[in-house]
Amino acid sequence: MTTLEAGGCANCNRAIAGTDQKFCPACGQSTPVHRIDWHFLGHELEHSVLHMDRGLFYSLKQLMLRPGRFMRDYIEGRRGNQAKPLLLLMIMSAVVVVLTKYLEGTGVLDSAVAAGIAGAREASAGARVDPALAAKTSRMAADLMNQYFAAFTLLLLPLEAAAFRLAFHRVGNLNYPEWLVITALLTVQCFVFWAVLVALHRWIPQPVAWAVLLSMAYAVFSLVQFFQGYPRWKSVLRTLLGLAIFMVMSAMVSQAVAMLLVISMPA
Repeated sequence: MTTLEAGGCANCNRAIAGTDQKFCPACGQSTPVHRIDWHFLGHELEHSVLHMDRGLFYSLKQLMLRPGRFMRDYIEGRRGNQAKPLLLLMIMSAVVVVLTKYLEGTGVLDSAVAAGIAGAREASAGARVDPALAAKTSRMAADLMNQYFAAFTLLLLPLEAAAFRLAFHRVGNLNYPEWLVITALLTVQCFVFWAVLVALHRWIPQPVAWAVLLSMAYAVFSLVQFFQGYPRWKSVLRTLLGLAIFMVMSAMVSQAVAMLLVISMPA
């Protein structure tokens, strides 16, 4: 691997003791810095993504095989081999979008919207609601969320974190930012199930519905393992309460988005 010649740190210009010095003591930059070539890119791919004892694949493996302990390690500072939760979240959301588009030929939320449109038509049968307007609103909301799927995922995280913090009030002494990390990892689990089920959609219908059910069950397992030592039945009940609160919050947000879309429509 080719190195770039420099008398000091390429990032902050601090003097370097010698070639044996691997990192700058001032800013943490790797020294000596390597030129970006094919060897460098292969090295980065191996150590940042494909390495099984650190990085992306390692983190996903640990998150799915020992989720509660993985979350506990991250919260308590044992993060040296782990990928960042938001990085995992963005990568897995992109994987879900790509697989859904190219394997199913639809948007990530199209199946859910189809069910919503059918429900809206049934509900509007006995009410003063134009079914065509309800269907059009649902379609517009789906197009918006499909286009900005990652952004909507991030926007829902604070609600999910608030729901779980409320459900686990005075348990574990976790602050709100720590719950944001935990809920980000729970969402990554959902996306892993979603991606696998989309890949198997020819044999398993309704992958979104199954992914939601599996991720809810796995959230219970994960938090029971995370709060090891706390009564399991209480962890189960509190997790289900957190999920229920989050579902109510999500429904309220969806209704608010739908109302805004209706108001913004030309008469």
